[in-house]
Amino acid sequence: MTLLTDLNVVWHLVFRPRAGKGHADWLNRFYETQAGDYDSFRKRLLKGRERLWEELLAAEQSLSGAVWVDMGGGTGSNMAGFGARLSELKKVYILDLAKPLLNIADERIKKAGWTNVETVEADATAWVPPEGKADVVTFSYSLTMIPDWFRAVDHALSILKPGGLIGVVDFYVARKFPHQRQEAQGFATRSFWPAWFSCDNVFLSADHYPYLDYRFETGLFAGEKLKVPYFPFFWWKVPYYIYIGRKPAGGAPDE
Repeated sequence: MTLLTDLNVVWHLVFRPRAGKGHADWLNRFYETQAGDYDSFRKRLLKGRERLWEELLAAEQSLSGAVWVDMGGGTGSNMAGFGARLSELKKVYILDLAKPLLNIADERIKKAGWTNVETVEADATAWVPPEGKADVVTFSYSLTMIPDWFRAVDHALSILKPGGLIGVVDFYVARKFPHQRQEAQGFATRSFWPAWFSCDNVFLSADHYPYLDYRFETGLFAGEKLKVPYFPFFWWKVPYYIYIGRKPAGGAPDE
């Protein structure tokens, strides 16, 4: 990691044109010249991923024969969170619309020799694993980048087996009168961060946790804060959350 690579990423975040014929086209244009620097910069920005994986692996004691779908998995850097337990899984699918990021993931898979990991260029609101159902579905800083995020949540519910787990880590803001488990946030936090991140087509929502809690049996919600690299007001941190839910054993009532 160097200052030069950081500046390349920051330039794309701040100045890269937002043009594109659609969401997938924009993602490919946005990441095509920064994919190689993606992981080093975002490792310091996207906190909480390690804890999410730890909590999920602790909740799912047996992974033998399990199918795990990482929605918006990008470069596949999340695979490090599995550690030695990656080999227990029957299949891991890294799903994303950004081909430049999936190319990095393919290189990582080949180098590591993972025979049970596969990349998929597809839409998180529609793709179904060949097995039909998954045991775990995760969204690691991807739900805020999916325009129809509520459809992505509903789709995750539909492809999960009864009792399956969903795990999410992402930026968020709370409602003015926050939902249970959430702390109240000031007007500046609730107003500034959504405007700031929307410039990069990252849309912070006050409805993520309430909707996840409505659709799943909540096992964990943890609200945290992190510092944005190179953000001038270093004391002002952006909120993020870690969520784990379970699909009801009898299935969702409206499926």
